[in-house]
Amino acid sequence: MASGNTSALMSLRDPDIRLMLRVRDADDAAAFAQLVELYQQRVVAVMHHLLGKLDNAEDLAQEVFLRIYRIRKKYRPKAKFSTWLFTIANNLAMNARRDRARRPAVQLDPQESGPMPQAPSMSGREPAPSSGLVQQELAIVIRKALDELNDRQRMAVVLNKFEDMGYAEIAEVMELSTKAVKSLLSRARARLREVLQPYIYMDGEPAPMNVDANDSEGMP
Repeated sequence: MASGNTSALMSLRDPDIRLMLRVRDADDAAAFAQLVELYQQRVVAVMHHLLGKLDNAEDLAQEVFLRIYRIRKKYRPKAKFSTWLFTIANNLAMNARRDRARRPAVQLDPQESGPMPQAPSMSGREPAPSSGLVQQELAIVIRKALDELNDRQRMAVVLNKFEDMGYAEIAEVMELSTKAVKSLLSRARARLREVLQPYIYMDGEPAPMNVDANDSEGMP
């Protein structure tokens, strides 16, 4: 199928692709601004989960959109726009973590960098004032638990849990096989359950932790 026909079919299914095609074909500033508005906070939230510091996350999110604009003329829709965007975000995050590993910096106490922001896909309701401290403490614990994972496991968990991506879409973003993603999430889930168990079970009866929301998608 010709690439033009493919673009047309993809754009019918994904309004964000239509916006990106306007950016590509007409340098449409309004369309680009709309994409930034739709995805900026989501990208910041994912980067914050991956990198741990909000200022780094915001800088890297800005770089994601700069990268998208620079390569706009080469854009060819072969997947959902969000999949393409988070593929770029994944590559930049991995590079940032490798750079940080080569140049270790003094780490701030997690409390000094503020609580982890909630991803837009989660409930937008504000927590009750009495639960604020508990929410902040839990955010710190979750961040430390994510730090126990390797880079690929961490990215797979963040995309699955906070972006509600299934195995196939995560595989596209991370350029892995679906089987490899299932393996990553299985190992990550076991490690997170081990680290978070004392906090999950401290109130009432134990409840099974379901880090991977896609167990029904054919996991053997």
